Amino acid sequence: MDSGNLAWSVAATALVLFMTPGVAFFYGGLVKAKSVVSMMMMSFGALGLVSVLWILYGFNMSAVESTWAFAGNPFADFGLNGADSDTLVGVTFGATFAIITVALISGAIADRAKFGAWMIFAGVWSTIVYFPVAAWVWGGGWIMGLGETFGFSTTVIDYAGGTAVHINAGAAALALALVLGKRIGFQKGISKPHNVPLVMLGAAILWFGWFGFNAGAEGTFGLLGTDGSSVGLIIVNTLGATAAAILGWVIIEKLKDGKSTSVGAASGAVAGLVAITPSCANLTPGWALLLGLIAGAVCALAIELKWKLGYDDSLDVVGVHLVGGLIGTLYLGFFATGTGLFLGGGWEQLILQFIAAVGVLVYSFVVAWVLGFAIEKTIGFRIKNEDELAGVDTVVHGEEGYALAEQA
Repeated sequence: MDSGNLAWSVAATALVLFMTPGVAFFYGGLVKAKSVVSMMMMSFGALGLVSVLWILYGFNMSAVESTWAFAGNPFADFGLNGADSDTLVGVTFGATFAIITVALISGAIADRAKFGAWMIFAGVWSTIVYFPVAAWVWGGGWIMGLGETFGFSTTVIDYAGGTAVHINAGAAALALALVLGKRIGFQKGISKPHNVPLVMLGAAILWFGWFGFNAGAEGTFGLLGTDGSSVGLIIVNTLGATAAAILGWVIIEKLKDGKSTSVGAASGAVAGLVAITPSCANLTPGWALLLGLIAGAVCALAIELKWKLGYDDSLDVVGVHLVGGLIGTLYLGFFATGTGLFLGGGWEQLILQFIAAVGVLVYSFVVAWVLGFAIEKTIGFRIKNEDELAGVDTVVHGEEGYALAEQA
């Protein structure tokens, strides 16, 4: 790896790592004041645990030698004792993706989850879901080889994680929301964000870090600066789709509720980032703008599903990450440059995108539901009702998010 690639790889890794505190801020601002410590700790807990597991064996599991292998051998280089310096840069970059995928799930169970139970779930789910799925999508597994398996002229496109990160996390979030059940008093308007500036700060950090998320692979895998580099396309699409999604969300919000909110703008930005993740290197800027507009508008409507269907996804992980991930992944089947149905290709790209999306969704949902159910029926995943009312921060962590001075 030359010095330019190396420098960008390290910078991109830091950018993506910073996204997990961004999730903590974003989620933390959305919950009640007496839940903010718990919410942020779930992200930081994932950061600590998943980093260790990735170094010990997760990276080994994220690449396979044969297309239909479930995962790599976790003990092939346990603890990475035999890895060279360039490999370790890629290891660290990959770790940041694993961390944030797990952290994203936590938003669905805000206000009502035990920290210890969450950590058990995070460790087991990352081991048997994220690490293998990363191998399927990027490490030579069945999704990566699906086009060849079918004899197609194209392959599944998931540049930075529409399936492996967002559909994966969104499906698991839905499963946990169903297992833990509804918050006390679940109804529309059950709680308002306690700190809107914190939400905006979190969204800004996520957008900042996402340039490393989407463009980081260009340096980490030695592509930056080559004649075939698509880094310029990636960064303009990351900007454009996100900006358009803000517009899509706030327009729908205005039409639906009569007001465009700052939380809506922040949520729209995240929806656009999610949607452009799999497709950032395979859309022209104009089609990326359309994708963002669609994702923002559709996700603004999708977050209403929980009230109609009766599942309590506290912070709309399903409506933003699962729906946004599906939109971004399937959109490539129509508009991917050269292979999309409307841009010179046939049905092949859409078929591949659909199979990959459904495969990851079903696997993640089923495993997360079984795992969450097992934890709930053994040590308990959800806190007691009286503790939920008292405030999860003081009950679980013995802390309060804000120490307010007593008034004289």
